Amino acid sequence: MRWLMLYARSRQVPASAAAVVLVALAVWALTRGYGTGATDAMDPTAFYVLTAGVAAGSVGLGGQDLALDRTAAIRWAPRRAAHTVLIGAVAGAALLAVQAVGPTFVPTEVVVRDSAGLVGLAALGAVLCGAHLAWALPTGWLAFAVLVPPLPPTTVGKALGWMTFPPGTEASTWTAVALLVTGGALYAAVGPRR
Repeated sequence: MRWLMLYARSRQVPASAAAVVLVALAVWALTRGYGTGATDAMDPTAFYVLTAGVAAGSVGLGGQDLALDRTAAIRWAPRRAAHTVLIGAVAGAALLAVQAVGPTFVPTEVVVRDSAGLVGLAALGAVLCGAHLAWALPTGWLAFAVLVPPLPPTTVGKALGWMTFPPGTEASTWTAVALLVTGGALYAAVGPRR
């Protein structure tokens, strides 16, 4: 159990968890009285909360000393994979908690899909850019999804705008799964870039 505490501290988990809680509390405070919301609506507030949660967790995708991590006599792949999944689960749980006591921004299926895709992007960002810039890919995709005019409902449009399409959109779901599997597998195998 001691190794888990040391791992959490070295990966800045307490600070990341505090940031996720603060974002969730801020959204809850700002949306009180917002109404119940329709579960088929796609409120972009959900995308902001998920991306903020994943970005906060992504700072821990690398330790203080990457050379020490690479030479340690422990198997990193399972720990990296579990850490990646945990980031997505915590970000999704924070949004679901806000929706449980306030307005419903998006259906639960969208929360699961989007948190999986975003954490896959963060893991991919850690591999390509390093843990200190792992937040850039999820944040960039959020900016693309929110700022670009609505994409046509073609397969390519649904794949590129996977965050914003309603639940049950196969191309959007498969894009999120592909991002999670690709980013998670690469990160688990090679770790963050130096």
